Amino acid sequence: MEFAILDSLQKIHTPMLDTIMTSVTKLGNSGIIWILTGIVLLCIPKYRKGGVLVMLALILNLILGNLILKNLIARERPCWIRDGIELLIAVPRDYSFPSGHTMSGFAAATAIWFTEKRLGIAAFLLAALIGFSRLYLYVHFPTDVLAGAVLGILVGIAAKGLLGRKKIKQNTE
Repeated sequence: MEFAILDSLQKIHTPMLDTIMTSVTKLGNSGIIWILTGIVLLCIPKYRKGGVLVMLALILNLILGNLILKNLIARERPCWIRDGIELLIAVPRDYSFPSGHTMSGFAAATAIWFTEKRLGIAAFLLAALIGFSRLYLYVHFPTDVLAGAVLGILVGIAAKGLLGRKKIKQNTE
């Protein structure tokens, strides 16, 4: 069933969508967009605690998703199994489950949502788009992306719990 979904996405490829999806997926490479967002939040006094929360969520995400789960589960990627698909990006070398791009996006988006609801909604939309790009590009199974989203949200919640129940957004005096 998962290959059926991935194969159906191959039918909607256009040069414009290919360009958009490869660009969107690059935003998630190494969590760069989320790291930069955390740094920006750290630099704004009003949102400094939110920046700390984003960075903590990303660290927890790295440990749980990339260092533990990917290696423990060791799921092959769809592009490794069906090598006849022409990829628009380099073949990833690490395992497939969970999607690290998606997991980091949802972990950071959850942290941002705790800081500023409107920014959080925009971050969730970007995280979802990045997750979809991983399917479009044939480098993850749908369950990899779904698990990445759920685990990312849980990691964001855990990061909030680790920082305590204090209100994240600082009051401006």
